Amino acid sequence: MFPLYPPKPRPGDRVAVVSPSSGLPGVLPRPFELGLRRLEEEFGLVPVEYPATRKMGSSPRERADDLHAAFADPSVTAVISSIGGDDQITVLPHLDRDLIRAHPKPFFGYSDNTNLLAWLWNCGIVGYHGVSVMVELGRPGAMHPLTAASLRAALFTSGPYELSGTREFNDVDRPWDDPETFRNAPPMRPCQGWTWRNPDRVVEGISWGGNIEILSWLLMADREIREPEAYEGCVLFVETSEDQPRPEDVHGILRSMGERGLLRRFPAVLVGRAKGWSFDRPRTRDEGDAYRLALREAVLRALDVYAPDAVVVFDVDLGHTDPQQVIPYGGTVRVDGPARRITVTY
Repeated sequence: MFPLYPPKPRPGDRVAVVSPSSGLPGVLPRPFELGLRRLEEEFGLVPVEYPATRKMGSSPRERADDLHAAFADPSVTAVISSIGGDDQITVLPHLDRDLIRAHPKPFFGYSDNTNLLAWLWNCGIVGYHGVSVMVELGRPGAMHPLTAASLRAALFTSGPYELSGTREFNDVDRPWDDPETFRNAPPMRPCQGWTWRNPDRVVEGISWGGNIEILSWLLMADREIREPEAYEGCVLFVETSEDQPRPEDVHGILRSMGERGLLRRFPAVLVGRAKGWSFDRPRTRDEGDAYRLALREAVLRALDVYAPDAVVVFDVDLGHTDPQQVIPYGGTVRVDGPARRITVTY
């Protein structure tokens, strides 16, 4: 059974802005308020905040209450995360599946929001992996045109949308508490496009995946991960966070997914362009490139054993990267190897 695509918002609609993970908007309001302004001025939407949206340290129950209120409000037509975090898994037990199923709406988020996206997948509702208010909408200078075009299509349109490989990217952040950060867009650097493995056929399937560190937590908690047969024929997409997990740890996660019987179910795999810099690990450009290459090799080691025939595309602009494109979570994804094209259905 195909998941349900919720009805889309239209310009002028009210959209919920929630913090299912971290209440960071209350600590660093500048990028958050910039993102809210762009929702209004560039997308014509009216953002609606909730009690925990700017509250650091809110309880899992408080965050679940915000989600319930956002989905149940008939005047709200979409739900957008403010940012990620690291404990959204504790919110899941408080969520009411019947309430959300009765009021399906497009939900946008990534990183720790992989938890809620996987939860919605199990409710039979398509979500949207990508875009947060503080990061993509609150990007200094301006939204990247590739990001803005993808978000606009995902928000307002239904049907096929072809992803574009970028020739520039940035993964070096600047401090959000410094006003100078927001005077100019971040400097970009050249990059290669996508890299393909086994591009000998066309694969079309329902998407599933997200941030690989969060998927590993869900696997360890045995939460929102179904029997391997449920993913037969799906398109797997994975990406890594600014924590920059060690390549050997990424390999270990994928190996465990392989041993569980998951990896061989996916005839196609999309791997996001990895972030190679953070304030905690400020790598040089060459060091970041070496890290990305080591990650690719780690992924290939696992896929060579557990999914050797899968069509694989590396450096897709999804997840913790700039620019970023939205991936429907539970939606249809077409991976055309011979034509080197990726088409998603929003």
